[in-house]
Amino acid sequence: MSQFFEIHPENPQLRLISRAVDIIRKGGVIVYPTDSSYALACHVGDKQALDKIRRIRQLDDKHNFTLACKDLTQVSTFTKISNEAYRLIKALTPGPYTFILDATREVPKRLQHSKKKTIGIRIPDHPVAQLLLEELGEALFSTTLIMPGDKEAMTDPYDIRDRLEHELDLIIDAGVIDYEQTTIIEFSSNGTEIIRQGKGLAPMLD
Repeated sequence: MSQFFEIHPENPQLRLISRAVDIIRKGGVIVYPTDSSYALACHVGDKQALDKIRRIRQLDDKHNFTLACKDLTQVSTFTKISNEAYRLIKALTPGPYTFILDATREVPKRLQHSKKKTIGIRIPDHPVAQLLLEELGEALFSTTLIMPGDKEAMTDPYDIRDRLEHELDLIIDAGVIDYEQTTIIEFSSNGTEIIRQGKGLAPMLD
């Protein structure tokens, strides 16, 4: 049975943020709010928690996994980031963007794309997500809460609880969040490319 924290989306209660981080550190799988949707998350190094998320979403090795980071310092720990990529990410974040970059050895192989050896990176613009990452002091493994057979992420925390309370350790209720896809930007040897246009605008790449 999952815990259910009602956390204010603009003025998060720090005591609840601290309790949420304790759950993550103990291997918990949580649902938390981002600037584009609700997402599932766990500690990067916890294989059991990651396997649970894969099972909930029925994901295979071809799925592009994402790390939610607090800032560019964390991003540079997990990715091989060029000066061009650094400047672009700095200009666009925090915000509803996912950046695909080559992974460093700090990223467990099970999180990397099986063929490309890349990882997705997010710096979300949501007060609850930002405080979770700050309190944790580490990146979070994160994936949008789209259930098998659904085309969009779940939006209402009460619906999430009804469907997943026996699968999760914590659901953070920050109100209804309408699903909008992030904009995916890939950095590769062929250059920089928007591979999915979503909520985030990047006029410098048009």
